[in-house]
Amino acid sequence: MPIKKCCSCGVDATISRPQAPRSTCTQTDPCTSLFSLSVYNKTFFSSFSFVLLEVSAMFSQQPQDLVVVAGQPVTLPCSIPGYHGIVLWIKDGLALGVGRDLSGYPRYTVIGDHGSGEHHLRIQRVELMDDAVFECQAVQAAMRSRPARLTVLVPPDDPVISGGPVVSLRAGDPLNLTCHADNAKPAASIIWMRNGEVLNGAMYSKALVRDGRRESTVSTLYLSPSNIETGQQIICKASNKAVPTGKEASVTIDIQHLPLVNLSVEPQAVLEGSLVRFQCSAKANPPVTLYRWAKGGSIIKEVSGDTYEVIVDHSFFTEPVSCEVTNSLGSTNVSRNVDVYFGPRMAAEPQSLQVDLGSDAVFNCAWTGNPSLTIVWMKRGSGVVLSNENLLTLKSVRQEDAGKYVCRAVVPRVGAGEKEVSLTVNGPPTISSTQTQQALHGEKGQIKCFIRSTPPPDRIAWSWKETVLESGTSGRYTVETVNTEEGVISTLTMSNIVPADFQTIYNCTAWNSFGSDTEIIRLKEQGGSQGSAGSTFLFFKFRVCAFL
Repeated sequence: MPIKKCCSCGVDATISRPQAPRSTCTQTDPCTSLFSLSVYNKTFFSSFSFVLLEVSAMFSQQPQDLVVVAGQPVTLPCSIPGYHGIVLWIKDGLALGVGRDLSGYPRYTVIGDHGSGEHHLRIQRVELMDDAVFECQAVQAAMRSRPARLTVLVPPDDPVISGGPVVSLRAGDPLNLTCHADNAKPAASIIWMRNGEVLNGAMYSKALVRDGRRESTVSTLYLSPSNIETGQQIICKASNKAVPTGKEASVTIDIQHLPLVNLSVEPQAVLEGSLVRFQCSAKANPPVTLYRWAKGGSIIKEVSGDTYEVIVDHSFFTEPVSCEVTNSLGSTNVSRNVDVYFGPRMAAEPQSLQVDLGSDAVFNCAWTGNPSLTIVWMKRGSGVVLSNENLLTLKSVRQEDAGKYVCRAVVPRVGAGEKEVSLTVNGPPTISSTQTQQALHGEKGQIKCFIRSTPPPDRIAWSWKETVLESGTSGRYTVETVNTEEGVISTLTMSNIVPADFQTIYNCTAWNSFGSDTEIIRLKEQGGSQGSAGSTFLFFKFRVCAFL
């Protein structure tokens, strides 16, 4: 390590390299100026301690605030005549290197005559990252230049008008144009021009981009239909201090209109089976490029011109014929129905219903017919007219409302038609079984439980004493369930009947989402007397809401 004597009092000045990268400058020597300096950046860190010599060095040139456009070179001057010590360039508080060694910054170079004290900082191709505060420091002389702000200007990207270079719009529509000028510093100003004149009233906004320094500008121009003409050229001009002459983008306005279409039908009123002619007349700019015909939304592939002839049936009364005319701007579609006379035809078929007890039931039955038809709703087996409308509404239905309903349509002097639907009423299960059933002592015995339920039962359970069995086998007992057209049959089978079985009360319980029903059943010995024990049993039926 080099040792250097202080000229004023003989104190040694040493250069050391501590580990901690920090920046300090502290006077520590009582007889002269002794400073410790540490510098750090991404490519270099060291710590130096110097005895600062009393010199009369002064800056003859110092860096000044500069404004430069990105991509251009710039030189920050620093001259200290008579000074031969170490000079540091500092950027935003961080040293770029020691002396003329700026190897960590390829675009940075220290230039000038070192012997004359020239230590100018040359930056090639200035970039946005160079936008910072720079200082020139003479370490041994304990001098630093004034801070110099280097401001980097960035011109905007070429402006872009959305939808360009040709903007087509329909006649009578306003014009909205949006122009973007992105990545500028400072933000670009945008003006709109037409025929050399500035257009006023544009909306303007700007936003920072991700680097936090550049900005993007958006300008939106609105022009009313009366203020635009086809063929006009509108210019967006973006400028800032980096490009004061500006950059331009332009669009050409093209005003067009969709085809104007008229669809005629001859004759207008006909009997089913007659010949009808459709004529599709159109005016368009640009010219018509395509005719397309459809009926009820289905394309008629065999017709491609402006005329369509066909023998009509009842469907032409409800399914319109359409003519779609297309030019390069778009399409116009016009449709017409034919007044065809025909008997009743089902338009909306009524559906059978399954509703909850106490709810409303609504049937919808729609017919088409020409001339006008009459609709009648009745319950099958009853001559009572319930409704003459498409809708039949039954309020707060009961079990007795279940059954078949008929919707009948009549076209006077033409014909009639009808459609039948059914109504099913949902409610709790209903159990109907013989309350006393027989079996032989010592033999296999069965008791059966018959359940009617809409919707079908979710659960069926047998219970006696402290036993509950829904399915399968438990000891001498087996439960089986069979579905029939009339309902569900649940059977409790007991093997090897014992006397106690005749003294047991059996409960058959069924549940669905609307509730439950329970039947109490007793087993009687076949050939014996029910009252042999001198007791009279009362059998009854009740509904419960829950069952263990």
